[in-house]
Amino acid sequence: MRSLPPVSPPTAVGSAIPGLRLRLGVLLSLLLLLAGFVSVVWTPLPLDQLDLAASMQGPSAAHLLGVDTFGRDVLSLAMKAMLTSFVVTTVGLALGLFVGVPLGAVASLAGPWADRAMEGVAGVLLALSALGIAAVLFVHLGPSALNAMLAIGLFNIAVVIRATRRLLGDQRGRDDIAAAHLAGLRGWELVRRHMLAELLPDFGRLAALLLAGGVLLEAALSFVGLAAPPGGASLGLMLREARPVMMAQPLLILVPAAALTLIALGMHLIAAGLDRRQGGKHAA
Repeated sequence: MRSLPPVSPPTAVGSAIPGLRLRLGVLLSLLLLLAGFVSVVWTPLPLDQLDLAASMQGPSAAHLLGVDTFGRDVLSLAMKAMLTSFVVTTVGLALGLFVGVPLGAVASLAGPWADRAMEGVAGVLLALSALGIAAVLFVHLGPSALNAMLAIGLFNIAVVIRATRRLLGDQRGRDDIAAAHLAGLRGWELVRRHMLAELLPDFGRLAALLLAGGVLLEAALSFVGLAAPPGGASLGLMLREARPVMMAQPLLILVPAAALTLIALGMHLIAAGLDRRQGGKHAA
């Protein structure tokens, strides 16, 4: 009976795919980030330079992606809008991490009362949702980027609290953690010395996913009028302004939709790359 040829283990290919995803995600995200930050010093046309005669016209030599209903160059507006998305979501992410991680650590390490209290805080914020939080802030602040930052940041705090509780809880069963605990190491010192290094890929993956979600949240808040004020630069506002005329000029809605899709895709590729690498590390 003829024997089957040996099958080589797919470890090399399997380990290469996550690295490729991570590199593609980082490259795509950096290109979009560059396009946004370049708009601080240069855009194809100034946004206050209105070409009303070319309103709603398609791509041309003067306007590579066409002109919106207000006579603004769509490419210039999209570059500014991507900058708004990155700034708002980065501030929201920083708020979520710098507040949520310590609160989650307290919930995990300080005992059942602290755990229940932090779970209650996270539950209330998640129940309100970013849209509900933004609606409450809108009453006091009106439509503004600050409104979106706070709404996304508070929502992120709730997500990070729960994620930190779960991640730290999963670490407690490790032998080195048990040995350190028996040696007298407690609380934040135990977390800092023995847990943080192991959890960095997990927090990196969480940060990438929160950035992807934050970009979509900022766009949604601007779309419903709770974030960027009328006339501002936001991908959600571009979608809102293009909706009434999307049948006459579909490019006006396709440009911001494509920008949102690419930003989210880049972040998800980064998260997927970190996820597979961490999984492969544990498997090994």
